[in-house]
Parts: sequence; structure tokens; C-alpha cells
Amino acid sequence: MMKNMLKTLCKLVIFSTLCCFFASVACAGSITGLRIGEGGSNLRVVFDATDEFDYNVFLLDSPRRLVIDTEHIEVAQSLKKTKDKNHLIGQVRIGKLEGSKNRIVFDLEKPVIIKKVFMLAPQSTFRWRLAIDITGSSEREFSVSVGRSHAFSNNYSSKNNKSKSSSDMKGGKNSAKKIIVIDAGHGGHDPGAIGYSGVYEKTLTLATAKELKRQLDKEGKYTVFLTRSTDVFIPLRERVKIARKYNADLFMSIHADSATNRKAKGLSVYTLSETASDKEAAALAERENKVDIIAGVNMFDQSKEVNDVLISLAQRETRNRSSEFARCIEIEMRKSVKLISDTHRFAGFAVLKAPDVPSVLLEMGYLSNKEEEKLLRQENYRRRLATSAVKAINRYFEDMKHKSLF
Repeated sequence: MMKNMLKTLCKLVIFSTLCCFFASVACAGSITGLRIGEGGSNLRVVFDATDEFDYNVFLLDSPRRLVIDTEHIEVAQSLKKTKDKNHLIGQVRIGKLEGSKNRIVFDLEKPVIIKKVFMLAPQSTFRWRLAIDITGSSEREFSVSVGRSHAFSNNYSSKNNKSKSSSDMKGGKNSAKKIIVIDAGHGGHDPGAIGYSGVYEKTLTLATAKELKRQLDKEGKYTVFLTRSTDVFIPLRERVKIARKYNADLFMSIHADSATNRKAKGLSVYTLSETASDKEAAALAERENKVDIIAGVNMFDQSKEVNDVLISLAQRETRNRSSEFARCIEIEMRKSVKLISDTHRFAGFAVLKAPDVPSVLLEMGYLSNKEEEKLLRQENYRRRLATSAVKAINRYFEDMKHKSLF
């Protein structure tokens, strides 16, 4: 009898163990799809998944490879059959590592660098998505980016006591909070426009930038940086570098306009165009861009870095997102302040030339107009402008949740 009881007990243990095993397998999430989108020298790899998962994305050499290590997620073998053609990556291979880890490897046709890696939560008709942006590079740029020490990771690296990626160290795209960089126009020896009463544009832009940061900080969902917090001069290209250094999700440069027509008034917003939308926009862009030459830095010097930036401006996604941000600003500002006709304009402002950061330049109004200058000198009015800007930023990120990656 004791022998029968032991047999029965063993069967129950085995049965329970098998049930737990199959239940865990049934509940395990999986990466079900792979899409590759190409635009110029840039490439986006997107994995569709049923659940969120941990990842570690890095480059390896000899031969050149893009590697994605995953944990706590199954990987469908059908991913190897993707037919999306491109000029950067070739064959896809999938392998099993120890435990619940998997490895996806892309053979690289050319040297690349990883620009950003981020996970998107379910929205609209999409489920979880891991997006990886890469771009063609020189052999030297590739070689200094190779290895796990340069990996883009989320919890995967920290669970294994490895150092965080450079993106995480800078509070990059994997951070929960969106990163906003606010640029107070002019500063230091460059006063900007001089108002009807003699007030300097640089003073008003800094006051508005600080108020906007204060309000955004209160939202609790943004990490906000100022390009300047005091009356100092910063070259225009340096302002762009600051936005890129912080891996910004949005960049807003704040200015105040001036015109020979003292009756001109109203707020406007600019996004980048190498060809200005009209003569007024072209003149304004020329006036702002000359600031760097005043500081002894010729912004028209065609260095490789600048040329690379200009080429990268063809990147459609950044332009589209900048225009979307400008649209949100126009919608929210219209509710509280006067706008000029054709509010959204285009010009070749140097501060808008970050190739991978959606950027706008806000002209708060005309200092050459007596009434509008008086308003801009009022703290309550600048607070109203900042409140509308916060609403525009909230609207932008909410709208972006429902946009497809491609």
C-alpha cells in the first residue's frame, strides 16, 4: 500500500511540474515579426512582439554584425524569411543562448553605427515594438563602436551586472521620461533684437525659457535642459550639439522678432527648410545665422561634420516630426495669443539642423511693435506663452503615440 501511495505521489509531482512548465511556455511572449525600413543612408529595424522584453543591442566585427540579445521572450524562426530589401544588412540568423536568452544576428553589408534603440508600448493596431535605428558610417566610426561596452540596453544589462550603455548614461531614448532641450536665443555679447523700449531679445528669451522649464518640470514626465541659464553667448552649432548630446526628443529655440513695419505683430513658428518659404523668412534666417560669424566661428565652413549634417537633413522622419510639433504649437498658441497669418513657416536656421532631433524655432512676437513688446515684458504674458507651449508638447507626444513607425 505504501508503495502505491509513493507511486501516486510521484505521478502527481511529475504532472504538476509538467503543468507548470507548459503553462509557462503558453504564457511566454514572443517576437512575431520583423520589418526593415530604409531612408537614404538610414535604416530602421522593427521587431513586433506580444510582450515587452529585455534587450542588448551591439555591434561585432570580423565579420561585421549587428547583434540583438533578448531575454524572457521567444523568437519566431519565421523572422529569418524577411524579404525587406536594403543596402546595409543581409542574412538574419537566430540562435539560442543559455536559459531564456536568444540571439538575433544580422550580417552587415557595410560599416554602420547604432543611432538609437527604443521600445514602444502597444498603441492603435500595434503591439509591443523594438525599434533599432542604424546608419552607414566610416570604417573608423564603426571600429570605435564595436563591442558590448557600447551596447544599447534596458534591464538586460543591469540584471547581468554589466555597465549601462552610453545611451542610458546620458538619459537617452531608453529613459522613461522624454527629453526636452530649450534654447534661449542670443545671449552675452549678442543682444538679438532691441525692443521699442530698449529691452533686449536675449533677456526675454531667457526669462521665457526658464518659465517653460519650470512648468515642464512640474509635469513630472520630462527631463528638461537649457542650452543656457545665464547671459552667455553660445555659438549656434554648439546649441545643436547640446541637443544631440542629451539625445533630445524635442528641441525648441525661443526668439522674439523685429521688423521695419512697426505694425507687424503676432507669434510664428519655424521649421527647417534650406529654401526659405518667403522673402521675410529668408531675411530672418540670414540675420539669425550671422550670429556665429560675429563670434568668430564661420558657420558656412563646409567641414565634413557640417556636410554630414546637411546630408542627414534629408531624413524624412525628423522633418515630419518637426512639422507635427509646429502644428501642435499653432493649435495651442492660437487659443491664447495672437498669431501671424501663415503661422508655420520655413527657413534655414542653423539651430534647427540637428539631423535626428525634431526642432522648431518659436518667434514669440515683434519687439518692434509697441503693444506686443509691452506684453512680452510682462511676466504673466510669458507665463501664458509657456503654458501653451507645455500643452503643445503634451499634444505632440500624445499624437506621436498613434503614428506608425514608417
